Amino acid sequence: MDILTGQVSLAGEDALMGAKRKRYTPAYRRDAAHLVIDTGRTIVEVAREIGVGEALLGRWVAAERARMEDPPGALDIDERAELERLRAENAQLRMDREFLKKAAAFFVTENASNSQNGRSS
Repeated sequence: MDILTGQVSLAGEDALMGAKRKRYTPAYRRDAAHLVIDTGRTIVEVAREIGVGEALLGRWVAAERARMEDPPGALDIDERAELERLRAENAQLRMDREFLKKAAAFFVTENASNSQNGRSS
């Protein structure tokens, strides 16, 4: 029920009536498609990242591949496995780096407080 007007509406009926469809420029569509084509990332990943529907992005990718004279082939099983391994390794290295940054900051503050208290290591 709409509190202001007192009218009852079914979900989806009036909710979509006034909604406008998003419009994307051809350049945006091309760039979004190339995020998939050039990086080897999945349509699902890129769609979530940029906030568009998977099916819509899939159509953009297909259209862009059709426009390309020599589109890069899809990754084979070995390349996909290596990509997954490298992404996992990259994530692990990022976590290690964050830990080391925090550890270094801890030791800097620990060392600074020890030197202020007159202690030396």
